[in-house]
Amino acid sequence: MKLLAPGFKLAHLPTLLKEAFQLWNKNNPWRLGAVVAYYAVLSLPGLLIVVINSVGAIWGQEIVQGQITGQIADAIGQDAADSVVTIIENAQKEDQTVFSTIMGVAILVFGATGVFYQLQISMNEIWSVKIDPNAGIWKLVKDRALSLAFVMAIAFLLIISFVISAALTFLSEFLSSLWEPEYISYAKILQFGLSTLVLGFLFVLIFRFMPDMRIKWRSVWLGGFLTGFLFNIGEILLNYYFAFASPDSTYGAAGSVVLILLWVSYSCLILFFGASFTRIYAERYEDKVIPNVNAIKIEVKEVVVEKGCDTPESME
Repeated sequence: MKLLAPGFKLAHLPTLLKEAFQLWNKNNPWRLGAVVAYYAVLSLPGLLIVVINSVGAIWGQEIVQGQITGQIADAIGQDAADSVVTIIENAQKEDQTVFSTIMGVAILVFGATGVFYQLQISMNEIWSVKIDPNAGIWKLVKDRALSLAFVMAIAFLLIISFVISAALTFLSEFLSSLWEPEYISYAKILQFGLSTLVLGFLFVLIFRFMPDMRIKWRSVWLGGFLTGFLFNIGEILLNYYFAFASPDSTYGAAGSVVLILLWVSYSCLILFFGASFTRIYAERYEDKVIPNVNAIKIEVKEVVVEKGCDTPESME
């Protein structure tokens, strides 16, 4: 499998990054990120329960929950992690009847897939494509199924991440007994690299399957791993921001929700830049990138209907 498109050279990268930024800025990523962040908060209970139950079947639910809340605490603070724990506990309350159990599972799955469905809509905007109005209800069902597949992909990658984290923890402890403390930084660099690979693979899947476009594998590898690298760098910068600025202190009890919204919005900015880069890269080095069978390519043009003036005649 080729990882790079034919004709690509490293010297082309600055031009591609510039054009990707222009496309990213044109699509108003702040609005798209805010929309996804809103649905991410609504989807959070279902997403957490599905992931915890899926990975917990292999790793143990308590361990998985502890790992997830620990990573959230590292990213946006302990208060937000405590709020997530409360969400998980409330969502895991046992129902009294079979009917309520079935409805509860259906609602959890529907909620867990909501954020990915909205993310797909945002990806389509970046690719200037929309769903064919004649596609029918089966297109919606298919998109929800795809969103559920991404939830399970996250669960699978989470298992890999746990294994890597455990191995790196063991490696750090082993190296600390052999090397001087300053050499432990090599283990952190290794962890950063492996995390970039895991995240990069997730972004490759998102860029390959989420937009309603027929995209070749070789068109998404570079954008996916570039996004994974930028995502890790962005997370480090965001950690410093949350540590020194404390943006949640102004909002009191709602501070944890605000932190989650900020974190998701910020992450989406990086994700949408990677998607913009992938589009520029694919369209430049592939013969033609066309929509899927149930999608249509669109071109939006602004038409000036009326121009304002300082002193309209109606006001004289």
